[in-house]
Formats: sequence, structure tokens, C-alpha cells
Amino acid sequence: MTQKPVVVVGGGNGARAFAGHLSLKGVPVRLLSSFPEELKAIKQQGAITVSGTVEGQGKVQVCGDDFAAISDATLILVVVPAFAHASIARSLAPYLRNGQIIILNPGRTGGALEFSQVLKDEKCPAKVCVAEAQTLLYACRSEGSTGVRINGIKKEVAVAAFPAVETQTVLNELTKYFPQFKPVPSVLHTDLMNIGAVFHPTTVLLNAGRIEGGEKFEFYRDGMTPAVTAALEQVDKERCAIAKTLDIPILSALEWLESVYGVQAASLREGLINNPAYQGIAAPTTLNVRYLFEDIPTGLIPFISLGKLAGVPTPTCQAVVELACAALSHNFWEKGRTVEKLGLTNMTKKELHDYLLHGEK
Repeated sequence: MTQKPVVVVGGGNGARAFAGHLSLKGVPVRLLSSFPEELKAIKQQGAITVSGTVEGQGKVQVCGDDFAAISDATLILVVVPAFAHASIARSLAPYLRNGQIIILNPGRTGGALEFSQVLKDEKCPAKVCVAEAQTLLYACRSEGSTGVRINGIKKEVAVAAFPAVETQTVLNELTKYFPQFKPVPSVLHTDLMNIGAVFHPTTVLLNAGRIEGGEKFEFYRDGMTPAVTAALEQVDKERCAIAKTLDIPILSALEWLESVYGVQAASLREGLINNPAYQGIAAPTTLNVRYLFEDIPTGLIPFISLGKLAGVPTPTCQAVVELACAALSHNFWEKGRTVEKLGLTNMTKKELHDYLLHGEK
């Protein structure tokens, strides 16, 4: 029996890592993107050059923006910036079939809820499972037009479906390829474990002078000064307070570094600087970067909104968003994911948990 292909949607470092790694495991892979030009060189080469933790030439079938290519796949991995989730949902909706599994890598905060809502708005008739990973499986960077360097693969990555009663179905398929994925009770767990929202926006903004001045430095080693990491710790405390109030057992950022990378450290700063998987990762060269334009609207803003729902103040998160709005003359609030947009308005804690479990209000 011919093995079904796994579809990877995206063209950046994460998509290349998934596609190349799967191919090197012997899995047939189809690669899709809303921007087919970014796949042109890979299509010409017929493969992705993988280096680092995994080495080799991973052969892939590049299908450009022909989303009909998903029709005979069971597993669809969406590996795009979180602000593109809604548009990808609209692109996939006409071609989805019953029983397919879609996993957002990662969902950031509210990804699976937003994706499911868009499919509903598009009147997609297919009964599919939509799930989200808490973070990207790989620490990786694109190399050239056809390559990816995988600096590390996380030991564990949490995954949950919406509704949560479908999580085991998702895992049954996903762990055929990646045993690192582990279940958590609901997408609220993965949503509130959005570590990128803790690490990225604040660090970029507090290093804005260095970035705009053209200084070359390592993001996680040079950028994590004592003052920067002190601010990160405040963002993390607010995130953890929301989770505690909503009865969601999550890890602090420092605990997460130990869990997924095996880093043992006395402080968050020490853990970030000494994480081998983060070494060599360059800081952005511009403020027009996904660390702000993705991680604020799909990370910090939903944290703030969930905080209001839970009655937990989030002054540091709000200050970071306001600073970003002022520094970039951009209204990040406008497109931010909120409880209203995710269909969670005015829910009690019990109503929220029941909805995430069963998908019904």
C-alpha cells in the first residue's frame, strides 16, 4: 500500500525543517505555500538541504499554491506565522475532507480557536480535527534559498485539539512521525504556554537601539542583559498568574527551558544564555520582524484579553504592547486575538473549560 503524503504548508525555516526531516525519515512530503515564489528554488532542486542535528537532502514535492494537493493527505502541518492562520484556513477550506488532521506549528495563543472559527465562517462541510502545538518542534534557521539548519529538536512539545475530545485522534496520527508530541488537557494549556510571546517582543524592543544601529549580536546570548531578562520575568509572572486563576497547570519560562531543552539554570537569564540550541541565533536586523508583528497580536494581546476574563492585571504585557505601538507607529491592538474574536466572551471558568473540551456552548 502506498504511504499517504504528509502536507506541509509554509516556506520558512520551520516548514523547511518539518518537510526536510520527514523526507529523510522516508515519508512522502508535499510542500505548499500561499507565496509559491518562496518555494521556487526548492522546486528546482527537488529537495531541501538539511544540516545540523539532522543531515541530508530531503526530497519533496513542491505544489506551490495548489491547495487541492491536500485532498488525499491525512496529516496537514501548517507552519506559518500565526497572523497567517486565518488566510490559510480560508485557502484550505474548499479542499478539506472528512477525517483530515490539521496541526498549527505553533498555534501561538488562540490559533486553533481562530482556525476553527474561520472554517465555520467559510461553511466548510468537512469534519476535520484542528490542533495546535505549543511551540515549534525545531530550533532552526533557513540557509540560502533551499536549506535549513536544525540547531536542536525539543524533547517534548505539548499539543491539544479543539475540541479536546479529539486530541487522542490527533496524537494517534502525529506520533507515527514525531514521538516528541505529548497531550495536554485543552488548547488553553498550549495558548498560555506561548513562550515566544514571553521571550521575543520585550527583548526586541529593549534592544531596539542596537538593532536599528546595525549592530550584529546574538539574540539569546548578547540580547539577554539583566534588565531585559528582569522584564521578561515580569511578563512571565503575569502569564503564569492568568493560568493559575483559570486552573491551568503550566510551566514557568525557566521550567520550560529545562523541560524541552534539558537546560538546568538558577535564573531565566542563565538558562537563555546557556541553552546550546539558542547559540548562534542572530538578532533581527530590523524592527519589522515577526517577533513583534506575530508575537504581539497572537501572544501578548490574547494574554491581556485572557487576563481581563480571569480578573488578572497584566501591566507589563500592556506596557510592552503600548511601547511597540508608539515605537513603530502601528496599532497592534487592531488585529490582536481577543476573547471576543475567539468566541470566549463573558464565559465563566466552568463554561470556558466545557467549551474547550466539547466545542459546544
